[in-house]
Amino acid sequence: MTATSRFKVPERLETERLVLRMFGEDDWRAMHEHYSDPECVRFTFGRAQSESGSWRAVASMLGHWQLRDYGPYALEEKATRKVLGTVGLWYPIDWPEPEIKWALARQHWGKGYASEAVRAVQAMALEHLSELPLISFVNSENAASIRLALAVGATLERETEFRGGWWHVYRHPSKRDSG
Repeated sequence: MTATSRFKVPERLETERLVLRMFGEDDWRAMHEHYSDPECVRFTFGRAQSESGSWRAVASMLGHWQLRDYGPYALEEKATRKVLGTVGLWYPIDWPEPEIKWALARQHWGKGYASEAVRAVQAMALEHLSELPLISFVNSENAASIRLALAVGATLERETEFRGGWWHVYRHPSKRDSG
């Protein structure tokens, strides 16, 4: 993995089953499967998104790369080239710290894709942004994301009020932790 000259991190990562790459123009259509599902967005948007809402969500992830020089990846299955969701670095202006985020369409839950992708992002961040401590910011009622955060080695650091609810801050391992 080598960083490109434009961004602080590689624009593409690969794992055994997945390609993590920057979003393209038509990827919003695949992401609409996630964003239009009320169960998928229960802890984020709080309501299903229209096609234009899904397009704006993908556009914001692309814009994040321009503003922060890193961002969320489109998560593509190698075998089918289908976009399953997104995993990557995310730091909106109202977030407490930079995070590793994940969001997959429901049909892809429980297959290990998210943990495989998160581990790739953790390794990439340790290599290219070792000075950047990372969290995952998870709604306290989101049991599946809590399990995933713990499974990839993140530890519960604190609970905080955010946007009218309670959220957990899970700290990802850093170079400080390993050496």
